[in-house]
Amino acid sequence: MTTIERTITNELHTLRDVLRWITSQFNSADLFYGHGNADAFNDALQLILHSLHLPVTEFPELFADARLTHTEKQVIAELVHRRIIERVPVPYLTHEAWFAGLPFYVDERVLIPRSPFAELIEEQFSPWINNPDSINNILDMCTGGGCIAIACAFAFPDTQIDAVDISQDALDVANINITKHGLAEQVRTIQSDLWHALKGQKYDLIVSNPPYVGAEEMATLPAEYDHEPVSALEADDNGLALVEKIVLHAAEHLTNNGLLFVEVGNSDYATMNRWPDIDFLWLDFERGGHGIFMLTKQQCIAFSKQYAWRS
Repeated sequence: MTTIERTITNELHTLRDVLRWITSQFNSADLFYGHGNADAFNDALQLILHSLHLPVTEFPELFADARLTHTEKQVIAELVHRRIIERVPVPYLTHEAWFAGLPFYVDERVLIPRSPFAELIEEQFSPWINNPDSINNILDMCTGGGCIAIACAFAFPDTQIDAVDISQDALDVANINITKHGLAEQVRTIQSDLWHALKGQKYDLIVSNPPYVGAEEMATLPAEYDHEPVSALEADDNGLALVEKIVLHAAEHLTNNGLLFVEVGNSDYATMNRWPDIDFLWLDFERGGHGIFMLTKQQCIAFSKQYAWRS
């Protein structure tokens, strides 16, 4: 029995006891919090409440001084051990992550959702989309576990959505989430290497959170990122290889008034330096986050004319 397991099972009793002690342990372990929780307290709270099958959206004062059973403490102790020793992010331990106010199943076949796209989706891409009812077809390119596609389905309930990814493993997770949310009639998954399986398809809105981390940045990421699929994070050409392919061919798949939104994260400056003649509209977010640009169909056409020779 490890020290963690021994302390939790033998010395702690109530939910409040366990939460306080685990928060302290997480703080002292110098963990990284970038996968859905901002700090040690919220990381510990999500882990504990999920393990106890309690709602994870708020602290349950009613049960704060309830004593945990030996079995409950054993389950929690095992997860705490893995979080500290193996640096496994909490959503992979609980197989649950939240995005745009919705719960999603996640495992190590997909990234843990944490994109500022959530804020855009919740606001129905206002003010760039004036009439949400005009959006009939949406494409989520590089969908991973399907979080963006599914959130879009709730924001645009009368819209058909294609969720595309090259990884069948990722699409298997996306299908779990589509079934979980009862959206099989609205969201379909398509296995495709970017545009290859989408010939002739047109969309009013294309959103994409592709792999965009360059090799140098990958080498600096905390150990928690080692549990995420490298293919969903890293891209060649300083992180811009897939971004370029997406923008080059986006106009072929956008309707006349269609819009393209692409997340590039910390590769935003590399994007501007690589294509200095393109007037990217960079979005601001009230809840934090950065690195999402918007282009119109006409701008995508201009991009393709100017840079198609590179492809």
